[in-house]
Amino acid sequence: MADVFPFRAWRYAPEQVALRQVFTQPYDKITPAMQEAYYQASPYNLVRIILGKRLEMDTASENVYSRAAASFREWREKGVLKQDTEPSLYRYSQSFIVPGSVPGSVRGSPDGAERRGFIALGRIEEYSAGVVHRHEQTLAKPKADRLDLLRATRAHFGQIFMLYGGEGKVDALLAGASGAADVEVSDEYGVVHRLWKISDPEVIRRAQEHMADRKLIIADGHHRYETALAYRNERRQAAGGTTEAAPYDWVMMTFVDMDCPGLLILPTHRVVFGLPAARLESFAGGARRYFNIEEVDPALDGARARTILKQAGLAGTALLAVMRERAFLLHTPKAIGTVVFGGLSLRQQALDVVQLHKCLLEGCLEISEEAIRNQQNVSYLRDAEEALAQVRGGQVQIAFLMNPASMKQVRDIAFGGEVLPQKSTDFYPKLLSGLTVYALA
Repeated sequence: MADVFPFRAWRYAPEQVALRQVFTQPYDKITPAMQEAYYQASPYNLVRIILGKRLEMDTASENVYSRAAASFREWREKGVLKQDTEPSLYRYSQSFIVPGSVPGSVRGSPDGAERRGFIALGRIEEYSAGVVHRHEQTLAKPKADRLDLLRATRAHFGQIFMLYGGEGKVDALLAGASGAADVEVSDEYGVVHRLWKISDPEVIRRAQEHMADRKLIIADGHHRYETALAYRNERRQAAGGTTEAAPYDWVMMTFVDMDCPGLLILPTHRVVFGLPAARLESFAGGARRYFNIEEVDPALDGARARTILKQAGLAGTALLAVMRERAFLLHTPKAIGTVVFGGLSLRQQALDVVQLHKCLLEGCLEISEEAIRNQQNVSYLRDAEEALAQVRGGQVQIAFLMNPASMKQVRDIAFGGEVLPQKSTDFYPKLLSGLTVYALA
């Protein structure tokens, strides 16, 4: 069901640039400070294309998108980016230490964890075809921005992160065909990224055969996938409605086996601010309608919070609500199957993040869905220590800490045609942008 194809990637020429100075995190993970650091790192850093600086004198014809297209053209002409001569798959591995763990403790290895996959072209499909499945909603504004960039550059610079069930077969096949890595570079988080170019037609054919009956789940890149889909439809319409295969029918993807032992999902914690004091005072009483509650030490640190959540989570839902003077462990939900969850399926209701949103944010604290969506009273943090520090520093009123969603939950919800709330999953580490580039021209 999944059409996977090799391609001739454009890649940075190591004789022209220092590779560690030109790759970036995905565009939506680049903060203003990171953007500036990338600009300073190299005149050929990919940030100048995927997230360039906007200028006061920008016009409809001279703007961040036209500059991106000009840079891409210039870098190819100068040989900073060179196209591979053979259609290839690109084996990709990421070695990392799990955030919050002690180095050397992951799977008993001093090297920590490793996530393995491969980069190739994947055919763009409508969700209704049942081949590509999403697991979260998207927003219009980021898609409009990415569509303008794609129209200007006619290229994909980062990969859609796709999951598939493969029992490790493709990983083993590609590993057996790999020698020394073509690229090895560490990013700003200490993650080591390695890339191997695999051009053997027989290996590629066997990989395609393994992938042919697979369904795909978008792990990261929902906005970019839907942008590629919109662009494909736009180009088809301009070509008179043809469905004949063209370069815009494909998008660059990194395929990762759901059975990979290095596949890691981190939680994204919520912090609440700007609420009337009365709602905070009544929180504990209101929360008892939905959960069993135990009071815990409000001075707990991130490590202690993770331990409490992990132990309590073995029996099901576990949430920590931490305020400056009090903290609570909430478990054993009471509202599943009631009108509190509206029309959500039991699969969705069982998610910790759904219970947090429906029972605590909306039910107890009376924060509307719209306010949550617009981050008026709620924001998101990966780091539990930072969330706790913001509570104790008075920047926020409550920190809600949670366990991550499991891969099984993500898989079941996506294949069931349902979605999770925004920022329910944080697949770590992120795919590096700029390792390969797919030019449609």
